[in-house]
Amino acid sequence: MSDSTTCDVVIIGGGHNGLVCAAYLAAAGLRVTVLERRDVVGGAAVTEEFFPGFRNSVAAYTVSLLNPKIIADLELGRHGLRIVERQLSNFLPLGESGYLKVGAGKTAQEVAKFSASDAGRLDDYALRLDRIADVLRDLVLQTPPNVTDGGWLEALPELLRAARVGRGMGRLDLPMRRELLDLFVKSAGDYLDGWFESAPIKAAYGFDGIVGNYASPYAAGSAYVLLHHVFGEVNGKKGAWGHAIGGMGAITQAMAKAARLRGVDIQVGSAVREVVLSGGRAVGVSTEAGGMIRARCVVSNLNPKLLFGSMIDRGALDRDFVERMDRWRCGSGTFRMNVALSSLPDFTVLPGQACAEHHTSGIIMAPSLQYMDQAYLDAKAHGWSKRPIVEMLIPSTLDDSLAPAGCHVASLFCQHVAPTLPGGASWDAHREEVADLMIDLVDSHAPNFKASVLGRQIMSPLDLERTFGLIGGDIFHGALSLDQLFSARPTLGHADYRGPVPGLYLCGSGTHPGGGVTGAPGHNAAREILKDFRRGRLKRI
Repeated sequence: MSDSTTCDVVIIGGGHNGLVCAAYLAAAGLRVTVLERRDVVGGAAVTEEFFPGFRNSVAAYTVSLLNPKIIADLELGRHGLRIVERQLSNFLPLGESGYLKVGAGKTAQEVAKFSASDAGRLDDYALRLDRIADVLRDLVLQTPPNVTDGGWLEALPELLRAARVGRGMGRLDLPMRRELLDLFVKSAGDYLDGWFESAPIKAAYGFDGIVGNYASPYAAGSAYVLLHHVFGEVNGKKGAWGHAIGGMGAITQAMAKAARLRGVDIQVGSAVREVVLSGGRAVGVSTEAGGMIRARCVVSNLNPKLLFGSMIDRGALDRDFVERMDRWRCGSGTFRMNVALSSLPDFTVLPGQACAEHHTSGIIMAPSLQYMDQAYLDAKAHGWSKRPIVEMLIPSTLDDSLAPAGCHVASLFCQHVAPTLPGGASWDAHREEVADLMIDLVDSHAPNFKASVLGRQIMSPLDLERTFGLIGGDIFHGALSLDQLFSARPTLGHADYRGPVPGLYLCGSGTHPGGGVTGAPGHNAAREILKDFRRGRLKRI
């Protein structure tokens, strides 16, 4: 692309939030162009053949947080999306201690094997978390109150927005407000230690506190990460997790179909070099190929650190804003693998290679919070945990289109590894060594696993950054900590999806409500952009 073109909106990045934003804007009659650097849309939610005959979700790998309103509004079912539930939520092989299954109708009797007291507390725990999650679910599709130093005319809408948030919080009684405070400031470990006494159930629930979070489960604030992962639902069932038939790419391909039907121009293989500014406004983008797209507004689906660090003239930005974006904390300690298997894993604690409910679940290999804590300490000291944390999913147990008959594919989502290795070491020099360690861990629980591996795809934090723009391998586009949430995401004064220069907007996971395949940032950004079009704030070009 070498010629200059024009449109109403140009979106940088064809990940799921960019596609969602584009579809809503186009439905309102705007001319929208989406530019995607890779040769396929979807960002980190893509399905690819990683070994001959074997396909899998390459990065993002499971469904729960995708918002039901977005599924309905974009008619994703009509465009091919079908989501199936796991037969069992989670399975934890515990070595000599046996195993724990977590799932509807099973959890209490399973937990009772380890603690009758804990089994008796499960319902109260779930009720409290669900009540808080319901309130926070209502905030997912809202624009956070935006801190402003303007006059009353600018501040009044934000005060009204804050009042709406306050009314939602007001539905919680005082004990539940105390619980909410605990979840925002405490560690997942401290929170769960206050509820339960047995290690297995704390490990099952505590895993959500370290997913994509390079921290100990005893790090302050990790309880919120736990809460972030219970917002979701599958096919109307709150808190459920499932698989998209055809992999995560089926979600983004359905989104792309919806966007194109509404008139969106999606261009793959079109890397953006820079956001073009003129007269103090964003007026378009230039591409690596030498082209220029002029637009009434520019929308970024990128990690804020990537956008403001390398794609915009920093001299046009407020100094404090630049410094804060330089300090935007990224790095989730994630090591991703996709594995082609000749057979299903045969677990020592639950033998059998015939497909069973535990094979369809999230298989968590981390028996206690203390194990997770030590994994983090190892990674911090040495670059990766000596005894890592692995969650394995085998989506081919629910979707036979992913592998040849009789074979399977597995997703290994591995924690903890350092986003940047100590001593200046490169992940390129150690990725195979660490991949072997992950395979060995699974093999220690299922001794046929290593021998069944036909091929593997390895994605270190550096690979995730180079391939998908996930800085430090950060799946959330920025840590989900109290200073980087809600009205502070990505920073105070810009929580309303509007960037620091007129005509520039953000629609990615670096905005509220944060990471995961939700579509919510794209949905919310589109609403604010349309408001500005209606108010005449975006000049014609």
